[in-house]
Amino acid sequence: MRSALTALLEHADGIEATAACWEKAPSQARSLRPDLCVVDADCPGSSRLPAHPTGQKCELLVLATSCRPGVLRRAAQAKALGFVNKDASPTQLLNAIRLVAAGKRYVDASLAPDLVQAADMSLTPRELSVLALASDGANVPETASTLQLSKGTVRNYMSAIIRKTNARNWTDAVRISHGAGWV
Repeated sequence: MRSALTALLEHADGIEATAACWEKAPSQARSLRPDLCVVDADCPGSSRLPAHPTGQKCELLVLATSCRPGVLRRAAQAKALGFVNKDASPTQLLNAIRLVAAGKRYVDASLAPDLVQAADMSLTPRELSVLALASDGANVPETASTLQLSKGTVRNYMSAIIRKTNARNWTDAVRISHGAGWV
């Protein structure tokens, strides 16, 4: 997806594009100082989406799929200004990029219901981060290390998630959360 997006943007008037994998993006963005970062909300690592991915003022546009309100909530809390469905046309994507780069909000109509549902979600941002990492297969020590928390704090978040999802156990909480589109 990254390569296809870069190819599309390289042919657009007035846009310079550079692609980077999630691990290299922050350092590359700090050196390039972009006006806009386009992030795939479904890629590994996006559960740790920072409010300013480059460390300086940079607008954030998130590519997402519908029926994933938890992903959209994390993106909104990271101060994303734009939300585009991954199935959007190239023209729609370029329009969103130009609007968000100009500091204007853009919400793909197909993602609007999920954003509304995300606002009503009972899980906190930190609980969603724990849930996202765990649903990707991270264990308690890995989750604690990634989020810079103690193992006991991660377990407390897991207990809260189980309670809030009315699950029987952690596996059931992950299943329920996937079914609700939270992760």
